[in-house]
Amino acid sequence: MVLLGTLVNAACIAIGAIVGRFLQNIPEKVKETVMSGIGLAVAVMGLQMTFKSEQYLIVILSIVIGAVIGEWIDIEKHLNALGKWIESKMKQTEGMSVSQGFVTATLIFCIGAMSILGALDSGIRNDHTVLITKAIIDGFTAIILSSTLGIGVLFSAVPIILYEGVIALLATQIDRWIPSGLMDMFIAEMTATGGLMIAVIGLNIIGLTKIRAANLLPGILVVGIFVSFVYLFL
Repeated sequence: MVLLGTLVNAACIAIGAIVGRFLQNIPEKVKETVMSGIGLAVAVMGLQMTFKSEQYLIVILSIVIGAVIGEWIDIEKHLNALGKWIESKMKQTEGMSVSQGFVTATLIFCIGAMSILGALDSGIRNDHTVLITKAIIDGFTAIILSSTLGIGVLFSAVPIILYEGVIALLATQIDRWIPSGLMDMFIAEMTATGGLMIAVIGLNIIGLTKIRAANLLPGILVVGIFVSFVYLFL
């Protein structure tokens, strides 16, 4: 089943988010410290991924051009609007908004090499190991996020299904059209670019920055364009 890993990932996020809602009585100081710890861990993980680049100029150009495109489209605004819409439908009355939990969790769970690599493995080799491993990590992260950011974390399972599911389904045909050398190069630079975005998310969680991380997402598509150019013409 091509979508098995994707469904397991989404289920773990949903379960973790629900469990986290029963842990709301955790003292605020504990929540703040835990979130700071998660932010630091996410930032370090992102930086480690960034160091895997073999063509760092591609990473820089992809981030810059992706940021311009993202700001023009204003992806973060639309994500927040979607979260606000969900919030209005739920008639949320608690202090923490649904949109904050939804946007933060969506960025953390969707951005990164494990989502793409795991989905590719599911589609190309029918191997769900990477996504199931990611599901376990995401499940524990969802518990903490939900206990601090609210029930909006639960709804991040939907973008996961769409994002990883589409990649997995497309990957069933991808090896017929894309040379293995090009795919290896894309994975390396995509990992580095995604890692930089993850580092930004970590810094935002800590509170050191307020970068609109979602508006950097088009950089992943720009990576594919640059890598294809380098592979074909240089």
